[in-house]
Amino acid sequence: MSTADTVQSRPLRNGPEPFVDVSSIDLGSMMLSREALMERLPHRGLMLFLDGVIWHDPEFRRGVALKRVQDDDFWVEGHFPGRPMMPGVVMVEAGAQLASFLTQARRDDNRLVAFVRIENAVFRGQVTPGDDLLLHAREVKFNPRRFVSDVQGWVGDRFIFEARIAGMTI
Repeated sequence: MSTADTVQSRPLRNGPEPFVDVSSIDLGSMMLSREALMERLPHRGLMLFLDGVIWHDPEFRRGVALKRVQDDDFWVEGHFPGRPMMPGVVMVEAGAQLASFLTQARRDDNRLVAFVRIENAVFRGQVTPGDDLLLHAREVKFNPRRFVSDVQGWVGDRFIFEARIAGMTI
C-alpha cells in the first residue's frame, strides 16, 4: 500500500498524536533523496534504512522520513520465515537515522553522530514487506555535542512504535 493513499490526519484512537500533521505534506515528494542523505549520514548499503526525507521544518527540529519496506530487505528471510515482520531494533535505528540527519543539518561540521541510548521504546504494530513506514522525529534537547529526540513510526494511520533516543558526536 502506498503511503500517499493511506495516510490520514486523524489521530489513532488510544494512541499518541503524530509529531507532524502529514495531511499538509506532499508524501509523494522528497525534500532529500537517499543519495542526498548520504552526504550527512555515514550509513551505507544495507545499513542505510531511510529512502529519503519527505519533510523537515526550517530549523531542523522536526522531520518526516520514509522507509519503503521491500520483499528483499535483509531481515525478511529470517524474521520470521513465512511471516516477515520488521524487527523493532531496525525501526528504532531508522528513527535514529532521521534524528541524526536533523542534528547533522544544524551543525557546521560533518563529525560522526553516534546513537548512545534508547528509552521508553513501545511497539504496538507490525511492519511487513509492502508497507511504507513513515518515521517522525522531534528534538527534545540539542547542543553541539549531544542530542535527545523522540521518534515515532506510522504505517498509514496506524501507530507502530515510539522511543526516545540520544546521540552524541564522536
